[in-house]
Amino acid sequence: MKKVIVIGGGAGGLMAAVSASMHGGQVTLLEKMDAVGRKLLITGKGRCNITNSADIPEIIKNIPGNGAFLHSALRSFSNNDLVEFLQVQGIETKVERGGRVFPVSDKARDVVSAFEKSMRTLGVEVHTASPVSEIVCDNSKVTGALLKSGVYYQADAIVLATGGMSYPGTGSSGDGYAIAKRLGHSIVELKPSLVPLEVEEEWVKDLQGLSLKNVTATVYCNDKKIAEEFGEMLFTHFGLSGPIILSLSKSVAPLLNKKSGLVQIAINTKPALTLEVLDKRIQRDFEKYARKAIKNALSDLLPSKMIDTVIDLSYIDPEKPVHQITKIERTRLIESLTAFTLTISKTRPIAEAIVTAGGVSTKEVNPSTMESKLVENLFFAGEVLDVDGYTGGYNLQAAFSMGYVAGRAAVSV
Repeated sequence: MKKVIVIGGGAGGLMAAVSASMHGGQVTLLEKMDAVGRKLLITGKGRCNITNSADIPEIIKNIPGNGAFLHSALRSFSNNDLVEFLQVQGIETKVERGGRVFPVSDKARDVVSAFEKSMRTLGVEVHTASPVSEIVCDNSKVTGALLKSGVYYQADAIVLATGGMSYPGTGSSGDGYAIAKRLGHSIVELKPSLVPLEVEEEWVKDLQGLSLKNVTATVYCNDKKIAEEFGEMLFTHFGLSGPIILSLSKSVAPLLNKKSGLVQIAINTKPALTLEVLDKRIQRDFEKYARKAIKNALSDLLPSKMIDTVIDLSYIDPEKPVHQITKIERTRLIESLTAFTLTISKTRPIAEAIVTAGGVSTKEVNPSTMESKLVENLFFAGEVLDVDGYTGGYNLQAAFSMGYVAGRAAVSV
């Protein structure tokens, strides 16, 4: 029976351990933290956006960071296979907006527990609080793993699934990159992917905690439209976050890195309305609140936390009675509602990114098996590889698919 060591208990590592054991391996999983699945527990705001219901070509399209590398892996273990696997473990799933797949319970803990249950059933030996210092090789062939404590585990094959550098508190602190580099692998520059954005405007602090739904956010660079997303976003003390902002960050980051010019995001708070319809809507509200000050007349149109800022950006006296608002002022108000613009200064640090872009070069890994082309019987899975996608379940599906293929192949060496 082949001895397989899996280093890392995230999405890719958990699936690799299950897959290797299912295919007849004697599996030991080594996790540096005190429990497995720490990052899985915080995905999807604690609900765990497991995968996406899209077909494989669409999934690959939504993984702009080397998505083509995953053709074989996704066909070996698809989103449908993942859902079926979870169902066997007692986890029912549901599909939400944008094809996002969640457990019916809305609890990420249930997903992690399903993997723990599966590993117990299959006899996977799990060691937590067991950080690995290096992978030991002989003539460019894996022989085992050495813990920082000095304990050595012999292995016929090893799956390195240590994650990226995002959310280091969950264990993803970049250890795997150093291990892979010492074995001769190239590490593509690490960058934050799916990351909140900081803005220059100080007044954004007044909007901290405000969430907007069903809005459109558009990125412009030197007034040229770059990208656009519809959905939910969040104002923070430093700038912008939330699903559509994280997705747009993949377009924003390269512009900032290259210092391409002025980068701005314009938010349309009423994308379902044409300018003409919005104007009529505002006029109806103005008739309703004709004798009130403008600051007290926009509660039907905007969240209360946003009213003062919108009025200020529209250059309107907040105490001005509604019936005295001019057509020019109303036009400026419409512009603020449909192009609420902020200037992006930088991305947040990589530690705050949902996903790390960069990592072990995919050119040095066999996409059909996830085996290293440089070190025999060394396999990779998950975020440690230079693969990253948009929000919506694509990154987790990539990790699960790579983990499955790596685990299966590790047993067949």
